[in-house]
Formats: sequence, C-alpha cells, structure tokens
Amino acid sequence: MASLLNRVQSLPKGFIWGGATAAYQVEGATKVDGKGKTMWDDYLQAQGRFSPDPASDFYHRYPEDIALSKKYGLNAIRLSIAWTRIFPKGYGEPVQAGVDYYHRLFKECLDNGITPYVSLHHFDSPKTLFDDGDWLNRKTLDYFVDYAKFCFDEFKEVKNWFTINELISLAFSQYIQGNFPPNHHFDVTSAIQAQHNELLAHARVVNLFKDGGYDGRIGLIHVLQPVYPYPATPENQHAADLDDAFMNAFLLDGTFKGEYTPKTMKLINEILDANDAHLDIQLGDMDILKKASTRNDFFGLNYYQPSFFAAYDGDSTNTFNGTGTKGTTSFKFKGVGQAVKNPDIPTTDWDWNIDPEGLYDILKRVSIEYPNIKEIFITENGLGMKEQLPEGVTDDTIIDDPKRIDFVDQHVAALLKARSEGVNVNGYFIWSLQDQFSWANGYNKRYGLFFVDFTNQKRYVKKSALWYKELADTMPK
Repeated sequence: MASLLNRVQSLPKGFIWGGATAAYQVEGATKVDGKGKTMWDDYLQAQGRFSPDPASDFYHRYPEDIALSKKYGLNAIRLSIAWTRIFPKGYGEPVQAGVDYYHRLFKECLDNGITPYVSLHHFDSPKTLFDDGDWLNRKTLDYFVDYAKFCFDEFKEVKNWFTINELISLAFSQYIQGNFPPNHHFDVTSAIQAQHNELLAHARVVNLFKDGGYDGRIGLIHVLQPVYPYPATPENQHAADLDDAFMNAFLLDGTFKGEYTPKTMKLINEILDANDAHLDIQLGDMDILKKASTRNDFFGLNYYQPSFFAAYDGDSTNTFNGTGTKGTTSFKFKGVGQAVKNPDIPTTDWDWNIDPEGLYDILKRVSIEYPNIKEIFITENGLGMKEQLPEGVTDDTIIDDPKRIDFVDQHVAALLKARSEGVNVNGYFIWSLQDQFSWANGYNKRYGLFFVDFTNQKRYVKKSALWYKELADTMPK
C-alpha cells in the first residue's frame, strides 16, 4: 500500500502518540455493578433523543479496543474514571466492582505497552451532587478532593493524572450555551462562579497530590479556543479580547499564575457588569490557587477550533447545532460580542472552524504567557463527521476517511512547528480512539480511528488508523 503520509513525515523520539476516550462516552453499562446516576442519565431519558447505553460498550469490550490501540501504533490512551462507578452518590463507601473494573482496565493497558493518562472528572458529576448545585456548591469540592485521594491511594499503577477535563466546556455548556443540564442560558453569575470553583477544586487536588508525595504526575485539561477579530477593527478586537478573557485567560491565569491578572479581571468585570452578574471569591481561595500554580507537572490542551468575533450591542441569544445541520449555529453574548463566519476558513457540518494555524498560535501563546507550564500534551484534537458503513461491508473493510487524515495531519504539523520553535509539546491524543456517544450530539457525530457499528458493537478499522500506525512507525526507538 502506498504511503499515507503527507505533511508530517516523522514523529520525534519519545513522543506520546495516543487516543482519547471518556468514561460516560464509551463505557455504557450505566446500570450495572452498582453504578450511580450522573447528571446525564435522567436528563437523556426525559429528552428521549438517545441513550448512553450501550455507547461503545467499553465496559465489556475494553480488551478489544486496547488490542486495536497496540496494533495501530498507539503508546498511550486517555481514560476517565466514572466517579459514580466508585461512589454512586459522589461520597460514602466505595463500590468494589467499580474499583476492580478500573484495576483490570489499567492492567490491560499496561500489559499491552499502552500508558494510561487518567482524568478524574469528564462532564459526569454524580446526580446527587448535581441536584445539590454541582460545582456551585462548595461541598462538591470537598467530595471531589475525597474522591481524588481515594483514587490516588487505590490506583497506584496510574502515574499520569488529570483532575478535570475542559472546565470551561462544563461551565459554558451548563450555564451559557444551555446544551448540558441544567440548560441555563446566559446565566453569567453561575458560569463564572463554576469556573472559579472548578479551578479551586483542581488546585486543592494538586496540592493534596504534591503534599502527599504520591508517585506520578498531575495536571488538568483546558480546551483553548483562540479568538480573532473579524474583520480586524478596534471594536471587534475588543469583543475578541472580552471573549478570550471569559473562555481562555481567566482559567489559564487561575491555573498557572494563581491569580486573575488585572488585565483579565478588567475584561471579566466588564462582562459581569453588562450582565448584572458577580463572582464570589472567598478568603483563602487565591492562596490555594497560588500554591498549586507552580505544581502542575503537565498541561493537557484540547484544541478543535478558533472563534471569530465581532462587536455586538444587543441581548444574548444563541442557537446550538446539535444535529450537524450546517449553518445553524449562532451566538451573541451581551456585553461581549458575536461569533461570525470567516469565509476563508472551512467548517464542519457542526459549524466548527477548521484552522490548524489556531493550534500553532495558542501553543506559542501559552508557552510565552505562562512559563510555569512545564510540559504540554494535546489531549484532544480531531474531526467529527457523519460516517456510515459502505454497502457490502466485510470484516476486512477499511472505512475511508481522507478528511480526517488531512485534518489530523495539518494539526500535527502545526504542533511540530511550534515544538521546533521551542514549545515543550510532547504528545498528541486524537479524539477519539473509537466512535463514541457524543453528549448533546448523540451518535451522529463520529470522531474515531475505529468505526463502531452501534447496533452490534463491531469495530471496523478506518484508514486514519492506518495513517496513525504509519506515523507511529517513524518514531525512533
């Protein structure tokens, strides 16, 4: 077979070359072995559009997916622990079946030469805690710290930990965009408070990990979305700066500076004032953030797209594209600006901008502005598409996905360019390892290296997996 390589011809020695998953999106089995409900279970059932069962049935089929990972050149996998598999209510006595499952899963990874990178929270708060305010309730932070300590003590085979995945996506989707439960729209007070409280939870866990002398490394994962003015005018630049402060800088400052810089807070306060909103920072909060700010061993950076923003003077309104009907997204944020289309940038069916230059830009930016960052991994990047099995499919059928290969190729090239200029980025995890349940998008949006027939859970290899393997083979041993 002819080479599939194009822009990227080789990977550097020791590079982490992985695939990403999340417990609720792959495991299925939501009602077995004592697992408790998450914030999603009753919500999805009431909505009636799709179910998290069986997802990719990873709970039962993980040996097959780990074997595929090994066969196609991966040396790492991103996993998350389902909090409610171990503590059904988020607290109390642990469920041994859940503990045993994760020990088996981690052993399977390690036995196959696949290093697990494990997140403690990936959009799946226990329903008990969600009903009591989720991250807006400081008691949730206490329970999260207890849960983290249990995991550090129990799963000593795990050496690479992430606390929380995409803090902004949780706060934004729950309280601004309204496509995650509890489906609030432009509840700015709750959104900014959730961001701060999540940062505090992360910092407390990092300090616990370091003060406890645990063997391993720890960090967190932010999804970063560079914001560009379009067209480039002073008014549009200010709108872009406001959106960047809310989506990126507030969280980056809190994580790696241990403070919210005057520049960031000037912009955040402008947004809060425009929306009659407020942020409650309690005595001692900033001391905790400051202590943790230099203790992150690595930074997981998720990147999918940039935003293009223009000035806007009006009320907040948005339309979420959860079906892949191209051109249906709109977003206007009072006191911030409006998302606009840049005609020079292609988009997916879900109206996501395809721009690898944004990955290069954001890598360069964080390496300069946040020198406390010791090491960076791209922990998610990939292309969601509508894909179907071809007619006459057989066990040996390879699903052709040239657009995904091109997308990942361009983004890995951007990563390696930044690396060549001194950015310490040492790994890439494609989203996703296999096709998965995709939250508000259900099963229509496929990202995987491996196609999953959700009717029978059969796996088929995509051509992007062949490309992944070919590039893996270029890495010096």
